[in-house]
Amino acid sequence: MTEQLQTKYDAIVIGGGSAGLSGAVMLGRSRRSVLVIDGGQPRNAPAEGVHGFLTRDGLPPAELVAIGRDEATRYGARILDDEVITVDGDVDTGFVVHTAGGARVEARRLLVTTGLVDELPDIPGLAERWGKDLLHCPYCHGWEVRDQAIGVVGVGAMSVHQAMMFRQLSDDIVLFLNDALTPTDDERAQLLARGVRIVEGVIAQVQSTDDVLTGVRLADGTVVERAALTVMPRFVARAGFLEGLGLVADQHPMGVGEYFPADENGKTSIPGVWVAGNVTNLMAQVVAAAAAGGMAGAQINADLIGEEARTAVAEVAPSRP
Repeated sequence: MTEQLQTKYDAIVIGGGSAGLSGAVMLGRSRRSVLVIDGGQPRNAPAEGVHGFLTRDGLPPAELVAIGRDEATRYGARILDDEVITVDGDVDTGFVVHTAGGARVEARRLLVTTGLVDELPDIPGLAERWGKDLLHCPYCHGWEVRDQAIGVVGVGAMSVHQAMMFRQLSDDIVLFLNDALTPTDDERAQLLARGVRIVEGVIAQVQSTDDVLTGVRLADGTVVERAALTVMPRFVARAGFLEGLGLVADQHPMGVGEYFPADENGKTSIPGVWVAGNVTNLMAQVVAAAAAGGMAGAQINADLIGEEARTAVAEVAPSRP
């Protein structure tokens, strides 16, 4: 930013993806002063396009952010490219946000939309394929690998579910147990009945040539040719700075990672703090994150209106006869 920042805002949005920018638009349209602080680490950066987002299908993630920034600033929101380090204060005295770049800004309310980090299995050659021909969500990128030879990297019980989901997209599915799961008799029967091949043994390496996935090599030297892989990462919400407010991530009840719990509108247990997107909903696609951000922004505006109405009543009360 070339303009000097204000020192205090009605709301600070921490995270500049679809959830954060949607919240900023909603707040800006309500004539609230808004600052969006974006650390520039979008989860979907490796992906070629956003999918399942009506009217935006296939749009590169960076272009979606650019459009969102333009819309948010059109309604008066300010954008700061920086990383939040600490947050302190409370709803009564105001929240104070400190950034890596040395900014110190205050807000009456906070909306946290910093997303999550995908923790991948430690398998040689696997991480390099992430966002290319290694994916995890059949709805986000499954269509792009339809009818291909797809391998499911076993990491736990959810891998069986993944195999069944991707079977809808291709007749050639291999589930690599990878010594990480043992399907129940019922699961094994379903997998085999659906034509999913089950491969025992530990994965030693994910192989690729000329930046194209070619297959999976097992510890015994066997190579199973595959054109695409899917894996269930461990999802870890990215908002450690909230510890300064007494808000820490919880283990997700489905055992898939860590998240920040909130009510259906994104309100956390800390007054004045809302969350939206993958930081609280680990499974949310981009379109769902955008919707949640918009709802949280509206709820923050309503909360501020309530506070302002109570303050106005208190200020005029002494003058009443």
